[in-house]
Amino acid sequence: MNTDNGADTESPSPHIADTHELIRVYGARENNLKDISIEIPKRRLTVFTGVSGSGKSSLVFSTIAAESQRLINETYSTFVQGFMPTTARPEVDVLEGLTSAIVVDQQRMGADPRSTVGTATDANAMLRILFSRLGQPHIGPPSAYAFNVPSVRASGAITVERGAKKAVKATFTRTGGMCTRCEGRGTVSDIDLTQLYDDSKSLAEGAFTIPGWKSDSFFTVRVYADSGLLDPHKPIREFTEREMHDFLYREPTKVKVEGVNLTFEGLIPKVHKSFLSKDKEAMQPHIRAFVERAVTFTTCPECDGTRLSEAARSSKIDGISIADACSMQISDLAEWVRKVAEPSVAPLLTTLRQTLDSFVEIGLGYLSLDRPSGTLSGGEAQRVKMIRHLGSSLTDVTYVFDEPTIGLHPHDIQRMNDLLLRLRNKGNTVLVVEHKPEVIAIADHVVDLGPGAGTAGGSVCYEGTVEGLRAAGTVTGRHVDDRAALKETVRKPTGTLEIRGATANNLRDVDVDIPLGVLVAVTGVAGSGKSSLMHGSLVKDPKAAEAGVVAIDQSPIRGSRRSNPATYTGLLDPIRKAFAKANGVKPGLFSANSEGACPTCNGTGVIYTDLAMMAGTAATCEDCEGKRFQPAVLELRLGGRDISEVLAMPVTEAEAFFSVSGEARTPAAHKILQRLADVGLGYLTLGQPLTTLSGGERQRLKLATHMAEKGGVYILDEPTTGLHLADVEQLLALLDRLVDSGKTVIVIEHHQAVMAHADWIVDLGPGAGHDGGRVVFEGTPTDLVAARSTLTGEHLAAYVGA
Repeated sequence: MNTDNGADTESPSPHIADTHELIRVYGARENNLKDISIEIPKRRLTVFTGVSGSGKSSLVFSTIAAESQRLINETYSTFVQGFMPTTARPEVDVLEGLTSAIVVDQQRMGADPRSTVGTATDANAMLRILFSRLGQPHIGPPSAYAFNVPSVRASGAITVERGAKKAVKATFTRTGGMCTRCEGRGTVSDIDLTQLYDDSKSLAEGAFTIPGWKSDSFFTVRVYADSGLLDPHKPIREFTEREMHDFLYREPTKVKVEGVNLTFEGLIPKVHKSFLSKDKEAMQPHIRAFVERAVTFTTCPECDGTRLSEAARSSKIDGISIADACSMQISDLAEWVRKVAEPSVAPLLTTLRQTLDSFVEIGLGYLSLDRPSGTLSGGEAQRVKMIRHLGSSLTDVTYVFDEPTIGLHPHDIQRMNDLLLRLRNKGNTVLVVEHKPEVIAIADHVVDLGPGAGTAGGSVCYEGTVEGLRAAGTVTGRHVDDRAALKETVRKPTGTLEIRGATANNLRDVDVDIPLGVLVAVTGVAGSGKSSLMHGSLVKDPKAAEAGVVAIDQSPIRGSRRSNPATYTGLLDPIRKAFAKANGVKPGLFSANSEGACPTCNGTGVIYTDLAMMAGTAATCEDCEGKRFQPAVLELRLGGRDISEVLAMPVTEAEAFFSVSGEARTPAAHKILQRLADVGLGYLTLGQPLTTLSGGERQRLKLATHMAEKGGVYILDEPTTGLHLADVEQLLALLDRLVDSGKTVIVIEHHQAVMAHADWIVDLGPGAGHDGGRVVFEGTPTDLVAARSTLTGEHLAAYVGA
């Protein structure tokens, strides 16, 4: 049948058709990207490679994923958008062919004490439903098993009138499973009063020893001294019983100090609100040190750390309470759930089994559901976030991963590869930022950025297949097949650091001698007990302090937009002093957070305009032109440069600037800059906001800072995190320099190049969780390869071609 009605029947243009097969990026300029344009095939696995700081995250996360999520947010009503975070459009000319992006990054989960692995996934919610249906005795709805829900609440209210007075009566019913003693936290705190004040002094004499409590502060010291409730001239140890109660525990009471209305509150609740209600990791170092001195946390004696009420703990299925279930290793819990046979909840049991099996499949079977989410490493947190996506029926979405193999033993990387390929095979686009050659090898498409880092990066060096990458001659192409060789000779120990009877977490009464004066690699599958042995046992051992142990873990760097490498490392202090001395002024003028700040932008360099439910805009401050300082400050110079020009210098340029003779010569600054260059951060500018640094850059910044500490033993937790293959050699050279200078370096590592380069290996296992916790090998890398008695030995042998 002829259906031609005279209309133009020409097929769609190839350009339009291609948007269904490609994600097109034109003119991307976010961060250090240099106006790049690329085409990414959809429904394929694309790996983005390049040295740390080359622009991978800027392209994948800050451009592609950010624009996808911004466009999705714009589909909601303006009312709904008003409750959502607003993000500005990335610096890019055109983005075509985008699909919904699901970002699975390494950002650690919140440190809220009530957040656990179970609450961060659907597993805890499903268990609560299961126990509310099958648990005996039956105690109520699912919330009765929830430690995040208070155990009593008002269920109704009746107003009773008596003359002019009205009284409200409420009835209360048990609804939640929260332990009333610890309020669902599992721990209770005890405050050491000797750390808060010196009781031999009076308030007027400055008895308080709390950081930041200055004698002239109305809201802290003055409210106690001038409240009229206490004698400010009497030593605290001579307070009457009533004065002591008011001083420590009084309920909030309105008082007047020099005509100003203030609230007087007992010191204990005041300290709780001021310090204990905040994330300890977000505190400044001296405040965190104070909290660690003043407060001890112990397991709640009422719930035994389970966070649950007695009623919730009394309800059981086949002798197992929900507290027992949550404390099980997840691989064991999955087996227990399989044995629960009840047709009435069959769909729930099926879904719960699938979720728990996903934990095991992704290499997290050693965790328990009651594990606080804030204690997970970045890699563990990323894999927990993956759980909800593995069973998803969604197709044709874009999954974005940030180095998903971080924290994984070579034995587990193949499982991660299988998961990435499974997501692709379901018809999804998978974008992965990765350095590991094992992951690069499975890519359908590779985008290599560089050629260098920072201002030397931001360009596309190669696009195409993995085979093409090997022949491309880029930094990644030249190093993708690199394999480190075993050392022919190893260093001789100068002594030993003994660990005896280590039982932290899953360790099984471990005895091990750590050799001193050499490079030691602590290896084993994820969850085998490596961090427990080092951070949970060695660091906490009194002998560690004598040996000068300095531990550098994976906890993130906290910083605002104003924080940068100069402020974080303490580099800004000698720089400001040098500027002040050269110009005869105060050092404070050279701080963009203090006196020298541009008054228009308050030292941020940008003017931010809030457009309510629409994305806000950030424009460069016209008065200071983004330099952050007052014009008068910018006229003051050191070695011919103003302070903004110095902060715009890369580390390597600044190192040369502060080492020359003349007024710019600043040995204190030069030492810090030398350490930054040593850890491979020579390309960073001194004033670059910490919020723009990649995970690998932040880890190395911490390492550079800790190198200034006086310690004989360094413990590094996966220092290769975020490092390009070409940069691993530089890291190994740095570790060698530390050891050759008389230090002992202990690295917890999965990277085979580090294992091969070590003088001594301590391998834990043989498995994870309760299948690990034992030392399965001690000796040289050569002996480990020869024995091939452990998973690590097998993979190291394959890596070195033995």
